[in-house]
Amino acid sequence: MTPMHIFTLSLFLIIPLSTSSTPTYSPEGICNSTPFPSFCKSLLPNNNSATVYDYGRFSIHRSLATTQNFLSLIDGYLKLKNTLPQTTVRALEDCQFLIGLNSDFLSNTIRTIDSTSTLQSSKADDMHTLLSAILTNQQTCSDGLQSTSLQNALFTPFKNGNMLYSVSLALFRHGWVHDTRKGRWLRERMKITQDRSIYEAVRGRKLLQTGGGNVKVSQIVTVRQDGGGNFTAIGDAVAAAPNNTAAGGGYYLIYVVAGVYEEYISIAKNKQYVMVVGDGINRTIITGNRSVVDGWTTFNSATFAVVGQGFVAMNLTIRNTAGAAKHQAVALRSGADLSTFYNCSFEGYQDTLYTHSLRQFYRDCDIYGTVDFIFGNAAVVLQNCNLYPRLPMQGQFNAITAQGRTDINQNTGTSIQNCSITAAPDLALSSGTTKTYLGRPWKEYSRTVYMQSFMDSLIDPAGWIAWSGDFALNTSYYAEYVNRGPGSSTANRVTWPGYHVINATDAANFTVSSFVSGDSWLPATGVPYTAGLM
Repeated sequence: MTPMHIFTLSLFLIIPLSTSSTPTYSPEGICNSTPFPSFCKSLLPNNNSATVYDYGRFSIHRSLATTQNFLSLIDGYLKLKNTLPQTTVRALEDCQFLIGLNSDFLSNTIRTIDSTSTLQSSKADDMHTLLSAILTNQQTCSDGLQSTSLQNALFTPFKNGNMLYSVSLALFRHGWVHDTRKGRWLRERMKITQDRSIYEAVRGRKLLQTGGGNVKVSQIVTVRQDGGGNFTAIGDAVAAAPNNTAAGGGYYLIYVVAGVYEEYISIAKNKQYVMVVGDGINRTIITGNRSVVDGWTTFNSATFAVVGQGFVAMNLTIRNTAGAAKHQAVALRSGADLSTFYNCSFEGYQDTLYTHSLRQFYRDCDIYGTVDFIFGNAAVVLQNCNLYPRLPMQGQFNAITAQGRTDINQNTGTSIQNCSITAAPDLALSSGTTKTYLGRPWKEYSRTVYMQSFMDSLIDPAGWIAWSGDFALNTSYYAEYVNRGPGSSTANRVTWPGYHVINATDAANFTVSSFVSGDSWLPATGVPYTAGLM
């Protein structure tokens, strides 16, 4: 205990205290603004002349040290993987990957805040997003280890890590985030650099001009299974992409000719600003069949997984064909910041679309599934999409969303705007006894909003369904705004404290401009979008 106390004090001393007129606080005063006041008070040094910025820097530095220690612990277990069940090894490998991302995110945040107590709103939004994702990554790691033999051994590190990350997020939000926007800001529209070559390469397909500008592309490669292109496999084309492309440097465009590609695709964190363009839904098809029943984690069951920032996909079908009986089986998982999906189809049953973390946008997409088929903890807007609940296994019900927000200070949630919810053919032709709900609260602060969307008669009049007992019914945020169709009536909706019928002012917080700051990054993708309410 003593060495940790010495480390804590010495680390605090290397962080300069503010000399401005910023108010100072005692640990007791500042910790009351966090979700874990007692833990926070035990963490922060007793310095009554420190500002929220000093405490925030200290907590985030401490978070990085804790993350690195936790990563070493995971690495140690993986050295013993020959003695562990395969399911445990796969869960540990997920943790190794996710905690590694957390180390990157915290290092990025420290570089940004160590030298300043003021941030432009856009940069504060970026850091708020990273700190929110750190909690999501930690939770995903914990969830994956739930049924393994290491669950009890790692309980305390997980619990303490979650509290530390939560305190860091709260202090950052209290100090650096602009309260007037509550973490969401409008930004000026970026200009799009013109590059005519993209139209010559992908002529006639939905890679279109937006506002008169074109998409900037640095290189175009073609994938053809008959050998007539640069590559015969999508994975090989991805591997050839340059590393760590800067924003504005132009997309590495992979044009995938029509065909069925039985591949598992991973867009790694160093493959940034990659664009994959197919020949259209049901023409360019990427398919796999991994599932939890067959020994994969939910996280690594994805047919297509993307982490690299700025990813764009267009005109594709991505499938997981494991089937309803195999339970969790992901088609697409995105943990890529500023990722965009346009005119794509995602097909599966349980857990089809995993909007895992960071900021995402889906436009004119089709999503098929049964249980929790849009889930995760990104800040995500789905706009003009078609949601198709399918026929689940006997005894199951359909829940369209299962949003995974675990902390009140995370800037995450699922916004579904101007979408259409109708039964997939197998459900439409069934006996009609399957119940379909808009969503259920997977985690304590689950947040989902449906606005200006069409809901067919398959939606149960209650609208929403509980996860287990009264879990999260008080703390979740579920809202509806000006929806239409026979399933849209709110007259018989649930009466939970967390359910709301909202007005235009509240709904505006969940638009593309406000919720994912889309005006700053979507124009460069060439994907059409509506910035505000319809």
